[in-house]
Amino acid sequence: MKTKPKPCYRIRNWSEYDAALKQRGSLTFWIDETVIAGWINAQKSGRRGASRHYSDGAIALMATVQALFNLPGRQTEGFLESLFGLMGIDLPMPDHSVLSQRIGKVAVEMPIAPSQGGIHVVVDSTGVKVYGEGEWKVRQHGVDKRRTWRKLHVGVKETTGEISAAVASTNNVSDEEAFADILKEIDDEIEQVSGDGTYDKRKGYDEIASRGAKPTILPREDAARWQDDPETGEVHPRNRVLERIEAVGRQQWKQESGYHRR
Repeated sequence: MKTKPKPCYRIRNWSEYDAALKQRGSLTFWIDETVIAGWINAQKSGRRGASRHYSDGAIALMATVQALFNLPGRQTEGFLESLFGLMGIDLPMPDHSVLSQRIGKVAVEMPIAPSQGGIHVVVDSTGVKVYGEGEWKVRQHGVDKRRTWRKLHVGVKETTGEISAAVASTNNVSDEEAFADILKEIDDEIEQVSGDGTYDKRKGYDEIASRGAKPTILPREDAARWQDDPETGEVHPRNRVLERIEAVGRQQWKQESGYHRR
């Protein structure tokens, strides 16, 4: 049995590669003037009790830094205080307890890049571990360490990495079953859909064809041709993929079709 040769990747632009690796450790901290101007909340809520002293922008900044550097609350507070001191910004810092109280109530608007024409959607799924049990069950039977699983099916814009659709399911739902729901959540015009061999099913191709998109799905190693359209004689899109793979090989087809962008 012949084994496939392992591809050899050689770095030919070593100076640029070395500079890019060093750049990963560079830190540039920039704060918009509107965030600084609105750091303190000047508006009164009109309700009983004290109004919020810090704006949502201040809490969002602290939460972002905390998640980015994986810091506890007090260390986040101290880290930002030192940064503001180095930058010459004379503003008080929210207490870590204020951050804990406000972090779940801050409304964050995610910027969405406008699509120019059809988009290239990449689909895949991942498993999510679920812990925790009801209080009654724990009191009656004790804590069970058994884990349960859920699946998260996502459709991502290839150019920007934005999640265009997300579908949660139990672990017994296959990727092909959730595929139609992913495409239904995407309102943009779809030009191309890429996925691995899990989506190499007739139903998946039909869903892609209904959106007028090009399928880029990797067929199985032993994949056989499907029947072409008996009325028009048009070649099935999957058969075109098989023909191209037979002509140039699987690796070359992946490069040509953009499959590796997954």
